Amino acid sequence: MMGVPVFCVVVLAFICTSHTLEIQNPLSRFKRSQENVSLDPIDCVSRTKQQVFTNSHNFSLDIRMPGVVPTESDTYLCTAFSLPTSRDAYIVDFMPHANMDTVHHMLLFGCQTPVSSSSYWDCGSVQGTCEDEASIMYAWARNAPPTRLPKDVGFKVGRSSGMSHLVLQIHYGDVSAFKDHHRDCSGVTLRMTSKLQPFIAGIYLLMSVDTVILPGKRVTNADIACDYTSYPIYPFAFRTHTHHLGKVVSGYRIRDGKWNLIGRQSPQLPQAFYPANEEVNVKYGDTIAARCVFTGEGRTFKTYIGGTSNDEMCNFYIMYYMDSKHAIPYMNCMESGDKDLFQHVPAEANIPIAVSPGHMNSMMHMGHSTDHQDNKLMLDENKAEQVLDQDYHLEQVSAWPQTSLQLGQVSGLALDSDANLVIFHRGDHHWGASSFNSQARYQQRSQGPIQQSTILVVDPAKGNILKASGRDMFFLPHGITTDKNNNYWVTDVALHQVLKVSSDGRDTVLLALGEAFTPGSDNKHFCQPTDVAVDTETGNIFVSDGYCNARILKFSAEGKYLSEWGAGSSERKRRIPFRVPHSLVFLPDRQEVCVADRENGRIQCFIAQTGEFVKEIKKEEFGGEVFAISYSPAGDGFIFAVNGESPYRSTPLRGFVIDYSTMDILDTFNPEKKEFKMPHDIVETRDGSVFVGDAGSKSVFKFTTDKLHRSVKKAGIEVQEVDEMETFVRTKVRPEHNMSKTAAIQEKQTVSLQPQPQEKAEEEKKKSAAKPNREHAVLPAIITTLLLIPLLVVISIGLFICWRKNNACEVKTEPSSVRGILGKIRGRAVGSLNLGNFFASHKGYSRRGFDQLSTEGSDQERNGGDSSDSENEEYSALPPPPSSS
Repeated sequence: MMGVPVFCVVVLAFICTSHTLEIQNPLSRFKRSQENVSLDPIDCVSRTKQQVFTNSHNFSLDIRMPGVVPTESDTYLCTAFSLPTSRDAYIVDFMPHANMDTVHHMLLFGCQTPVSSSSYWDCGSVQGTCEDEASIMYAWARNAPPTRLPKDVGFKVGRSSGMSHLVLQIHYGDVSAFKDHHRDCSGVTLRMTSKLQPFIAGIYLLMSVDTVILPGKRVTNADIACDYTSYPIYPFAFRTHTHHLGKVVSGYRIRDGKWNLIGRQSPQLPQAFYPANEEVNVKYGDTIAARCVFTGEGRTFKTYIGGTSNDEMCNFYIMYYMDSKHAIPYMNCMESGDKDLFQHVPAEANIPIAVSPGHMNSMMHMGHSTDHQDNKLMLDENKAEQVLDQDYHLEQVSAWPQTSLQLGQVSGLALDSDANLVIFHRGDHHWGASSFNSQARYQQRSQGPIQQSTILVVDPAKGNILKASGRDMFFLPHGITTDKNNNYWVTDVALHQVLKVSSDGRDTVLLALGEAFTPGSDNKHFCQPTDVAVDTETGNIFVSDGYCNARILKFSAEGKYLSEWGAGSSERKRRIPFRVPHSLVFLPDRQEVCVADRENGRIQCFIAQTGEFVKEIKKEEFGGEVFAISYSPAGDGFIFAVNGESPYRSTPLRGFVIDYSTMDILDTFNPEKKEFKMPHDIVETRDGSVFVGDAGSKSVFKFTTDKLHRSVKKAGIEVQEVDEMETFVRTKVRPEHNMSKTAAIQEKQTVSLQPQPQEKAEEEKKKSAAKPNREHAVLPAIITTLLLIPLLVVISIGLFICWRKNNACEVKTEPSSVRGILGKIRGRAVGSLNLGNFFASHKGYSRRGFDQLSTEGSDQERNGGDSSDSENEEYSALPPPPSSS
């Protein structure tokens, strides 16, 4: 009986310690440094007035808070900016400068007269934002990415728009973010043009105002519907919003009794703007309707519509465009839907959308909520990710692989559907100065194809080969990726082809693009193609072509040519062409394709559907060469990159972890025992490990931040050996858990983000202690004893040897570490929204504040630096021919 109170005391002490660590965590300062937040209020004001003109039509406005320090939670502060009224202007891009650790959400209003002329004011009270009617121009929440409007579409402001001012409203949710009294300069940069836009953007908001969710009731529906009585609108994006109880929100157009879906999404996912159904427009006589599905399970009180985190919201936003002659910037609907009308709502509107625990955890991580039970549950589930360490760093696992792989020049890396590492290498073939003639034709065909297995499937944990294929198929392999059916898409620079190859070991070529050994520049030929990216939804493929050509080509999954494009640039008149587009990656959460433009030393991203330029990442740290990139959608999105050696700079060869949204370099890494020679490809696994294939050293390097996988020694025993010993002891004591090697690999893959072996052992001990079975109660002690005895013996021996040799021995402990770099950064991703007051006066609610939008779109940040002059090609490959702009 004494065990129970003792156990409780231990648990309480652990919780208190964790809370203290969380409060003292220095990462809060590190995160704020990435918000573009200034501590100087004068600097904030100067940036608010900044106008950057890129040409006679285009300019940008930077609107920021003037160094504010909110003193209470759930504070709404506003600042106004006067627009030039001598001409009309159009907002076409929104780039936020805020972080959810500080800012709960922010909104940009357009109006004629702000309620105050002060540098900033409290706009969450009766005072509000504008004296006249305010229109939504932009909104942001939960670290949403920047928003870009479609071509020829803009929000109209200025002279004839009726909007002479912009008002930035920011909701500061949890005031504890300002316990260090730092000044906040969050805001948004507007990319604008004075060029007439044929279509004007607007927002239509459907919002429930009288829904009541009963405690314990499994399902409550909130329905909104209004007849549409204006000129046609064309929805191009939608966004859903509820608080914690919402399960799914759906929006429809009803015409002639037929319901057509505009958009449907879980409000528990990042509340961004998602593409709307392109086939749906809305015209006079149609009905616009929306349904929110809630659950009251777990609540002990009635939940009403309101602006606090204890309340709920039901909002469906439609972002639309319409002809400029009939433009209406904002419309709303707050009428409860007729029950008879919603008898015919499609069944999908009542089916919740499943949200993975990973999404839920990251969203609740920094949420400001009064639902203490929910928050405590999330804290318990995410303790390992919430107690973060500022100085995370990827380090090499020098003991990987545990057996030699016998590789040639490693040209490509990929992951298969089982999360295994796929290595593409050149066996005994080499790319040398005599490999190609001046017309890029391969000169060593007489050697025949590579006889070794060029495609190796490798266990990412230990490095042992699981499967080998690709014999007698390739001459000079380059890039490799996999599709959802686990087929390999590969490029061969000698064949000048892109091949789709089966992964069943039969080496069946399922599709061949290009003509073997025949270089060319039309849509049926390539010239030394370098890589392939696959659209995970449509199956479309993108080919970087390559060493001779400077283009990206798009094909259907069946190999039908669709389109192609060259480089992008923020300066439209001076488009710097690609110089060896060397590596590709598809961004599934953003529907973009990013390119490692090798010799220009930059990364460029494009909209996958259209090839339209989105952004450029170019850093001095790259040293003028970027060889390969990979992407993880965790958090705000992370790009992993490796650079290459430049003949004009002496920059070290390294790997980089880059925040996609801010374009900041978060970490750099390189091998410990030997240097990179030619890092040629990079890939990141589900557990946060990073692999780099090096063509120069003919090897693959593994990097991780996980202390259980570092090749450092504790008291003379390698950590991996300790893990294996623990696994062996558990297997002997609990034989029912013994499993085959294959089953163990599958289990590891499905729980790759779960605690590592030592953490698992602790969980098993706690579970065993909770069981009434006496044998199970003793089991943790047995396991602990069996683990500690040999460890103590080895430590004692090591101390004795040190004492004998040096009469002194310094014992160093390992620094704390959290699983994977993504686990350390993921907490910045998203958080639960706490909405303000309502937009329109209705049933006693104030119209001054309301839910702020979170947006999804293409980041338009661009680096205006000049391209590299490097002429270095891989193994003296041909330089790209001159290209006109």
